[in-house]
Amino acid sequence: MSIERVRQFMKEHGMEDRIIEFDTSSATVALAAEALGCEPCRIAKTLSFKVNDEAILIVAAGDARIDNPKYKARFSVKAKMLTPEETVSMIGHAVGGVCPFAVNEGVKVYLDSSLKRFESVFPACGSSNSAIELTISELESLCGRCEWVDVCKLPE
Repeated sequence: MSIERVRQFMKEHGMEDRIIEFDTSSATVALAAEALGCEPCRIAKTLSFKVNDEAILIVAAGDARIDNPKYKARFSVKAKMLTPEETVSMIGHAVGGVCPFAVNEGVKVYLDSSLKRFESVFPACGSSNSAIELTISELESLCGRCEWVDVCKLPE
């Protein structure tokens, strides 16, 4: 189970006790924000894309949207999200619980600059009813060899 992989990952980093599990779904930005009692923009949503034949993850603020021209300029391809089935097989987490932790080997993680507005954010932890509060530097550290990108736009 995905959350068990993330729980083990967080245990290795001394953060297992910081995982929050809810009695209700947190599978969408709105549901996660409601469960946490925070603004939707502070949810760190993890989006799964296919670049050529490889899976990548982009972690962005809950209110950010992929900006297609910026995405294409950065990755040289049109943004194409993984199907739910591809997400499970290529990333290792199901839609609703996708996070940048304990993912399959070879998955590249990118953090969008939309996150930099916050001291802390709430990514999922591998299930559709979990989250963890992390500072931006903790998120960056836990994502390993991630890279910052600017591929989103914020609401006006």
